[in-house]
Parts: sequence; structure tokens; C-alpha cells
Amino acid sequence: MKFKISPFHQFPFSMNRRTVNILLFVFLFSLQMAALAQGDKKVITLEDIYKNRKFSSKGFPGVQSLNDGEHYCQLKKDSLNFYEYATGNYSGTIVTSKQLIPPGDTAAIPMSGFKFSNDETKILFSTGEEAIYRRSSKANYYIYDRKTEKLFPLSKNGKQRLATFSPDGTKIAFVRDNNIFIKDLAPELLNAGSNQPGLETTAEYKVTSDGKQNEIINGATDWVYEEEFEFSQAYFWSPDGKRIAFYRFDESRVKEYQLTYYGDLYPEQYKYKYPKAGEDNSIVSIFLFDLGSKKITPVDIGKETDVYIPRIKWTTDVNTLALYRMNRHQNKLELLIADATTGNSKVIYTEENKYYIEVNDHLCFLKNNAGFILSSEKDGYRHIYLYDITGKPVRQLTKGNFEVTDILGVDEKDGVVYYSSTETSPMDKDICMVSLDGKKHLKLNSRPGGNSAEFNKTFTYYIGKWSDVNTPAYIAVYKSNGTEVRMLQDNSKLREITAEYQFSKVEFFKFRTEDGTELNGMMVKPPDFDPAKKYPVLFTIYGGPGSQTVNNTWGAVSSWNQLWAQHGIIVVSVDNRGTGGRGEEFKKCTYLQLGKYETLDQIEAAKYLGTLGYVDKTRIGMWGWSFGGYLTLSCLTKGADYFSFGIAVAPVTNWKYYDNIYTERFMRTPGENNEGYETNSPVNHAAKLKGRLLLICGMADDNVHPQNAYDMVTALVGADKQFESQFYPNSNHGIYTGKNTSMHLYRRMTDFILTNL
Repeated sequence: MKFKISPFHQFPFSMNRRTVNILLFVFLFSLQMAALAQGDKKVITLEDIYKNRKFSSKGFPGVQSLNDGEHYCQLKKDSLNFYEYATGNYSGTIVTSKQLIPPGDTAAIPMSGFKFSNDETKILFSTGEEAIYRRSSKANYYIYDRKTEKLFPLSKNGKQRLATFSPDGTKIAFVRDNNIFIKDLAPELLNAGSNQPGLETTAEYKVTSDGKQNEIINGATDWVYEEEFEFSQAYFWSPDGKRIAFYRFDESRVKEYQLTYYGDLYPEQYKYKYPKAGEDNSIVSIFLFDLGSKKITPVDIGKETDVYIPRIKWTTDVNTLALYRMNRHQNKLELLIADATTGNSKVIYTEENKYYIEVNDHLCFLKNNAGFILSSEKDGYRHIYLYDITGKPVRQLTKGNFEVTDILGVDEKDGVVYYSSTETSPMDKDICMVSLDGKKHLKLNSRPGGNSAEFNKTFTYYIGKWSDVNTPAYIAVYKSNGTEVRMLQDNSKLREITAEYQFSKVEFFKFRTEDGTELNGMMVKPPDFDPAKKYPVLFTIYGGPGSQTVNNTWGAVSSWNQLWAQHGIIVVSVDNRGTGGRGEEFKKCTYLQLGKYETLDQIEAAKYLGTLGYVDKTRIGMWGWSFGGYLTLSCLTKGADYFSFGIAVAPVTNWKYYDNIYTERFMRTPGENNEGYETNSPVNHAAKLKGRLLLICGMADDNVHPQNAYDMVTALVGADKQFESQFYPNSNHGIYTGKNTSMHLYRRMTDFILTNL
């Protein structure tokens, strides 16, 4: 069905162009909705997506392997039960919600986020959680003793952070007010404490006492370590539970950033330490606490203080601690081992890179000092390597033009390493194994797509998840050789729903840029696609270092993307240079020029699509969040001739404003690379904007500060460029704080996209 609309000058009454555009949008949208409703397929709505969660894929949540390897536990509505891997048969109940009612209360504490002691006789639960940053929070912890069936508070002296059992389960360490505490779980003390509330505090003592807000942190990380090295717990029990190794951050010299929270008569000013590119970091020290002598011993990490200690980890020797040390440029990584008695250390492994080195959690020490395993990109792709305990190379375990994306576990009994990789293609993830002698290699999954695995404690079973870009997740129990045992979830209901709602099939495509670089992309066409028609295009992007949006997995194309296709828009995503899965050179060629090649590639993608007969090259838009928001602004300015509109959510607009660990990894400092910073800042290209722009940010974003958006506003106003904006008070980088915020955000973006495309 076709509709003809009169041109602007034929309207018989006076109104401005914007009013006319809005009326046209409402009219066309109503006609299209009516046309869709007349068909056999249902219409996707925002309420279906974000309120009713009609298109959400079901998983198999709340599962942990038990020590015997034959059973797993899983949270149910009001109990934590355990089941057989092989059959799924119910084997018993570990604890019920009725057993988790604190003395004097009537409501049970939540069972989510439970942690077992190593011997599985005690369980940690938490309640009243308060978020701090992305990976950090504080809460009230409770200990449930399975033998006595009693519930005890961990502490009554204030909320705790990062509580963990000692290896023997007799103690718990935690952090409060930037200090480390230890709680003794001796039965007689707990029993006494349950009857006499003052007594349980006698078993709680401080390991450190100099913790102070915005100055000294013990046992937890500062903001930038938490965000960029991706961990928040900064203390670790020795294998025998007799020592704790911990970080101490002195952030006294780190400059503060201030956020404003609204809602009261006078807004609240919140200050925290945030080291921007080129600015001072915390001075990090590592210490060892001996629980017997109560002695604290410093670990020798070298005299240079302007370095990073991105990981510490106990080896399988109770007297030896391992540490990663990295220089500020992040292109030299050293592995040190330290004597836990003296703190003396020595370097056993060094790796240098002409670009940068990324830290991960792949380091694994084998039993009886047999050696260690790590991954490296030193042959051009990330692969697994085996070394002896002195740091001497033994062998490279994986090799080829593919990436090892994760190490899933090491089964020393059978001499096998399990890992995930891009062996099939950069868009797929495979589950594989390789023997420690390098002679045996096996791909465990039988279907290409997105495969993941969670192994049990004995590596005899794993819960595997498979999907592809057009098929929701299939979850099953498998033997360790990849043989399926039984299905857990096949999402058959979701497949029926997506068929009812006109979900289009996703197509992958490749094209070459003018300089010959081949890029991967994916495309969603309208369900009633007609190659004789001209369609608008919406790019949905991220594009940041090592990321990928072009993935052969369910969810790579969201139900929100399907909504656009249903309304006659082609949805496209392209992985530019700098993204992952294709080796070191493809990923790291953006070094010192973050944003340059990424922008050029997205412009090349728009130019390529403009050559296709069914694409209206005058209506190509883009939207992205965070790095994707930055790239959207860059494309709308540097690529103004090819993009007609864009939405930039929580964007970086000048890399000088972002944190130093992330930014300097790719750009070095502003003092060393000012040209790279200035050339690739959208703020400096605001005058080039031609298309329509919607700029969105959370005004309490502790990650990408609203300062970025504000400076972009200033630059656009200064260049006399009109734009639209949406700001959300009290919202962080995720923009979800407050009543109806997420729904409001997506409705705002939906209206903008449908109006402009």
C-alpha cells in the first residue's frame, strides 16, 4: 500500500517546518501502524520490549557446581536446592527462605549472590545492598551454618564490602571504611554472640587502621582500577588461610571530580578521586598480613611508584605470591614472585609490545610448582602458553589465525586446558580443549554461533549455551568431551513469539574500504523488504578497542533493532578497525589516534551502503552509547556528508577528560600526543555538523563525566549549530536511576529516530 503526501508549500495554513515535520511523522506513523495491524503479524512496542520483557531470552540462572562434581545447586523461589548433573533429579534442599529470617525480623534475607565456604558447610548471604560504582557495593552480610542451621550477622558495626571465607572456612575477611577486618567463626563465639549481642564483636578485629575516604584504601580498589582493571576486591587469602595479601591505595595526590545530586532543597555535592589522562594516579603498595603473628610485611614491587599492579595472585605454594607489574605506558608487563615471609621478589617473566598489553585473568599456576599458564598476543593473535615455574617457556599450546577469548579452566588430572576462541570465525565463539603436552586439540561445540560453557568442579560436565544471530539460546548439560546429556532450556516459546512479531532474519556481509581493508557487518531488513524500494538506514555501533557488535549470537540484534526494521528501516552494524577477534594488528592499528580509523571505517560503510540500490543514501543515521556515542559525534561531524542524523548517548567528547588507565593505553598522555587528542575530539569539529543530533547524558555519570556533553554543547552553540538534548539528573552511565527513566530514555530515542528516518 502506498501513500502520497503533499509537499510543504501546498499546506493551506501557516506553520513552521518543524511543526510540519512532526505532523507528517504522526500521520505516517499512524498509517504504518494501521497497515501493520491489518496483517497477520503483531506489532512490536516499547512496552513489549522494556516493560513486559516479552522478547527476553530465558537462561538457567543461579547455578553453582558443588564439590563432588556430580551435583549443582540452584536457586528456586524460596529455597536453594541441589540436583544431579546427569539426570536433573532433585537431590535435596540446602536452605529455605524460612531459615534465613534474622533474629527479631519477620522477613527473610535474599538468597541471591550466595557464597559457599570451601567445605560447603557455611554460606554467605547479603541484604540491603548499596551500589558504589560499577563493580562495587556494600551490604549487610549473614552467615548460615548448615550444621547448626543457624543464621548469624557478620557484623553489627556497619555495612561490609567484599566478604570472603578463609580457605578452611573458620574466618571471614571483609572491608569497611577502607580498612580490612577479619571475623572469627569459631562455633563457641558465634553461639555466644547469638545470645549476647555484644560478644560477637570480640571475634572481629582490624587488619589495617589507616583507611580514610578519598585518601587511603586498604583491601579494595580505587575508582580507576575497579573500572579499567575490572576488579574491586583487593585482598586475597593464601591457600592455607594463614596470610592475606592486600593492596593499599594512597590516592591523596589524585585530583577530585565532583558530581551533583538533585532532589533536596540544596543539591548534594559528591566528590571522589578520578585520575584523568596525564594526571597523577594512586600510589599502590602490596602487603602481607600474617594471621598468627599479626605482622604486616611489605612486598617489594620496585622503587618506581608510577606503575600499575593490575593483578596479584597466590601460587599453589602457600609461601609464594605472584604479581603483575606494568609500566605507565602499559607496553611492558612483568610477572614477579614474592616470598610471603620476607616480601622479597624477583621477576620471572617479561613481555613487551610496540603498542600496549591488555591484562586478563588467564594466569593459572599448576599444582606442585609444575609451572604456569598465561595468554599473550606476542605472535599476533592471543594464544595460550605454558611455562615452568622459573619462567622458562615450555610450549605454545594454541596457534593459528584466531583469538583465544577466555581460559575456562585447567583440568590437571587429565592434563587439559579448556578455552573459548574465534576458531570458526571472528563472529563466532567456540568451546575447545588442548592438552598440556600440545598433542591433542578438540572443538567441543558442533554448531557455529555463540558458544559458552561453565564447567563443574571436577571438569566432568559443563553447562553449555549456544545461540546464533537468528536463534535464541539453547542450554544443555554436556560431558566434558562435548557430548550432550540433557536439555535445560531451548527457548521454544520465544521462537514462537519472534515469529508472531515479524522478526527479520539477520544477514552478515563484508565489504572493502578504499584502502583495501575488509570489514564485517550485519544487516536487518524490513520483514516486507522490496529491493525495488529505497530504505533509510540506521547504524547501531560501539566500535571501541577490542569490542565486537557483529556477532553470530542471539542478542547481537536486539528487539529494539527489530522494531526499526518493522517500521521500514534497515538496521546495520559494522565492526571497524580497532575492534576484536581479528588479531593484534587489526585491533591495535588505532594506537595514538583513537577514533580516527574507526570514524573513517564507519564513513566507508555509509558510502558502501549508499551504492546499494535499495538504500536511500540521503537518510543514513547512527546511534551509539559511550564509545559508540563518541563515534556517532565523530561521524556526524567528520562524516557530515554521509550521515543525516545521530543520537550520542553518554559520549566521550575529548579523551583528555577520560580516565588515564584506559586513555593512555591507547593514546599515551596528552603531553606526549597532543595532536592525537585534539584531532580526534568531536568538540574541535562541531562546526562541520550538518545533520540532526540528539545528545543525551546522565548528569551523575561517574564514568564518562557529563563535562563531556556540556563541552560539546558549548562547541555546538559557539558554531551556531542547532541540536536537541536530553539530560537525566542523578543518573549514572547506564541512565536508569529514578522512576520510569529507562522507558523515558528509549521512548525519546524512538521518537527521534522515527521522526528523522
